[in-house]
Amino acid sequence: MSAQIVIIGAGIGGLTVGALLAQAGHNVTILEGHTYPGGSAGTFYHKGYRFDAGATVAGGFHPNGPHAQVGEKLGIEWPVQRTEPAWVVHLPDRQISVTRDRADLIAQFPHSKQFWEDQQRVADITWAMSADGLPWPPSTLSEAIQIARVGLGYFPNDLRLLPFLFSSAQQWLARYGLTNDAAFVRFIDAQLLISAQTTSPHANALYSATALDLARQGVFHVEGGMGGLADALANRFQELGGQLLLRQQVVEIQVEAGRATGVWVQSGKRSASREFVACDSLVANLTPWALNSLLGEKSPVALRREVAERKNGAGAFSIHLGVVADRLPATMADHHQIVTEMTGPLGEGHSIFVSLSPTWDTHRAPPGHRAVTVTTHTDVQPWWQLGATDAYEERKQMFTEQILDAIDAHLPGFRHSAVLVLPGTPVTYRYYTGRYLGMVGGFAQTSLLSARGPQTGISNIRLVGDSIFPGQSTAGVTLGAMRVAKAVLASRELTP
Repeated sequence: MSAQIVIIGAGIGGLTVGALLAQAGHNVTILEGHTYPGGSAGTFYHKGYRFDAGATVAGGFHPNGPHAQVGEKLGIEWPVQRTEPAWVVHLPDRQISVTRDRADLIAQFPHSKQFWEDQQRVADITWAMSADGLPWPPSTLSEAIQIARVGLGYFPNDLRLLPFLFSSAQQWLARYGLTNDAAFVRFIDAQLLISAQTTSPHANALYSATALDLARQGVFHVEGGMGGLADALANRFQELGGQLLLRQQVVEIQVEAGRATGVWVQSGKRSASREFVACDSLVANLTPWALNSLLGEKSPVALRREVAERKNGAGAFSIHLGVVADRLPATMADHHQIVTEMTGPLGEGHSIFVSLSPTWDTHRAPPGHRAVTVTTHTDVQPWWQLGATDAYEERKQMFTEQILDAIDAHLPGFRHSAVLVLPGTPVTYRYYTGRYLGMVGGFAQTSLLSARGPQTGISNIRLVGDSIFPGQSTAGVTLGAMRVAKAVLASRELTP
């Protein structure tokens, strides 16, 4: 008899785990509180536009990449097209076109050529090591054995990997004498902020080598918006016999004798009635804070300690815009990163990512228009401290004006092209996605020894999503999801 598996949340992680487990023949139910799947990698409709809710850049479709692996396993043909350049970085003193061959990047920083050659070599190894979801940090003996086998397969043949394991990206740059080039360091820090949630003094070097590989491996547009990935997974999940239930808000996890036995669900946010859904195994596409809340007094001591002590991650201030296409240069790249200053923190409008829907995707906007998503990292606490006050609205307007001015300084005419401006804060993200304090993007990837795995302290509950290693991006979440699916399939709770 097959096991009953419940997954909380229809983000990319939850959908990937669900589809893989359904394919293995298990009864899988995904419960999603929202009206559509995708979570922070979803796409929503507003006034004829399809806006990406959070993630706007997709990677991992290269041979042996996470999405390529899952697509092959599940028989999914992803609705994606590669875009080149991947994006254009605008520093105060220069503009860098980030392409697959890195020609412009090396032309402007010729002394970095050896750095990029070594980065490519290390990234190729880490991609190969992560096939089928590298179980780091290991949480079982079998996972530890898998890690040991992988290590024995790579490290004796290339001992040059060893310095990357426990050093920072800044120390890695110093080996090439690149820390003296302020512009290059600023460029690297800007890339790591969006791919590792931290900058070179803190980012782990091995993780950074892979994070900096996105442009080389390929940046893709998803037809209809990023939510197309979730739609493809959801459709395949249901074809495999899985049950996807939307507008089903999990309000409590029931734990008996130290194991999850099911969840209590409300239909819609205003429903007073609750229904019980039983399970043998539970996968939570949630943050640790959300899981702790659903467990209540049954939350393990270690999980309670984690949410009490763990520092808040970053939030995002976003602006969704509808723009008139012919008011923008026809040759403008689809993705831009704008860094407004050469020193100081990279957040709060000082590093801005701009993503325009491609001209070929007519599903994203009314005729003659394009959908645009603009984001910048922001501290979540100030937004919540202001509450529903005039000061909150004033701060939101100030951020909007500051960001639009910065974009217009580097992309002249951009502001004039906008006919719809829709700003959002971490408070907005919390309302629509349910994420604790509106934090997005997972945890900063600093020491590999502090990476978080899927374990929760309850044997038949596992986390998935950007809270577990490797975290950031749909590709990273997919790697984690493959690992979780394998762990569930190997677990005792699925034994009849």
